[in-house]
Amino acid sequence: MVPIVFKWIVFLVASLLAIFSAIMMVTRRNPVHSALWLVVTFISLAVLYFLLNATFIAISQIIVYAGAIMMLFLFVIMLIHLEKGPEELKVLGASKIFAIVLTVLLFVEIAVGVYYYRVTTFKPGPMPLGDAKTVGFLLYTNYLFPFEIASILLLVGIVGAVMLAKRRKE
Repeated sequence: MVPIVFKWIVFLVASLLAIFSAIMMVTRRNPVHSALWLVVTFISLAVLYFLLNATFIAISQIIVYAGAIMMLFLFVIMLIHLEKGPEELKVLGASKIFAIVLTVLLFVEIAVGVYYYRVTTFKPGPMPLGDAKTVGFLLYTNYLFPFEIASILLLVGIVGAVMLAKRRKE
């Protein structure tokens, strides 16, 4: 059994590292450096999950966020070449007006869906940490709608970044 003093020391180091790396991520001008500081934040959060005996969430934090999502972020950063300023944002054409209207409609649709879901079926309760079977069951039963909303928002962000990159290459 691990002594409680050791757990407190690991907790303090991991939490201070998470705070420091989050501040460094926000204050960096280079987007690649910000993404790397975000990886450090994700890993320190995974250590905190391990201390809570939430091994499934800690491992998924490392695999999904520090691995896959950060590779996607770095790919998008490299793809859109953020060192150039947004020259085309000054002109408001028909396609930009259509994109703004479509974005507002999507936001309203999500807001109505969230409101309807909370009013009718959402009964929040304590979410147990660590057990993969319980987390999976709750994720695909009680928390299916928030899970799907998060995936749609990530997809919209990725499509928007690719569209920006495509337009700048042309």
